[in-house]
Amino acid sequence: MTTATLLDPTRLAAIAASDFQEAEPYPWLNPEGLLTPEGFDLLRNNMPTLDLMKQSFGRRRAHGQQPHDRFALEYKRSLPVPDVWHAFVAELNGPVYQGWLARLFGSDRFRLSYHWHYTPRGCSVSPHCDNKAKLGSHIFYFNTADDWQADWGGETLILDDGGRFARDSAPGFDDFERSWKAEALGNRSLLFQRRGDSWHGVKPLGCPEDRLRKVFIVVVNADNLLSLARRLFHRSAGM
Repeated sequence: MTTATLLDPTRLAAIAASDFQEAEPYPWLNPEGLLTPEGFDLLRNNMPTLDLMKQSFGRRRAHGQQPHDRFALEYKRSLPVPDVWHAFVAELNGPVYQGWLARLFGSDRFRLSYHWHYTPRGCSVSPHCDNKAKLGSHIFYFNTADDWQADWGGETLILDDGGRFARDSAPGFDDFERSWKAEALGNRSLLFQRRGDSWHGVKPLGCPEDRLRKVFIVVVNADNLLSLARRLFHRSAGM
């Protein structure tokens, strides 16, 4: 198990909350180097194996949106993943990272959950806004030029609807007025805040069949009655 710090506290401290909150069209950041170079390599070289993942393909989404096809794995302390991942989650649960989130979101009332997504050729994340139980998400990307080409795609698109679409609708990528690409190769991540207009997505991947887009996502759940109700519903439904 690693004893080194995986997150770079200096890089976290250097990000101004105003840079996040004043971004267009809603709060987002695509920083480089929030993980130390050593930490990034340790995590990337010790990703969970595909046999641990659950297949999530063809699942219906609300509002007529297209399925978000991928292999997925929810983090639990009991998972047989390399120790470096348990160490990383311990840092994410620690005061440095949680203080950083609280400073950027302007609230310390949240609860974190974690999962990995591995996405194969041809799959996509159709434009959507996350559910109201979330404050936001922090996506850590784990592909590099050693295993991924930029023209295969994989970047998360930040989408501006100009206030035209209801959250419970299903626009396509071409329906948005403006978009920004969050760089996804190397030691990059994307933090964004959920709002009624926080549209985002990933276009269909053009990678070979033997490659996967790999991300680890920190879900920043609102610590309120709505979030609690959603957790209880999912638990009772066995989801």
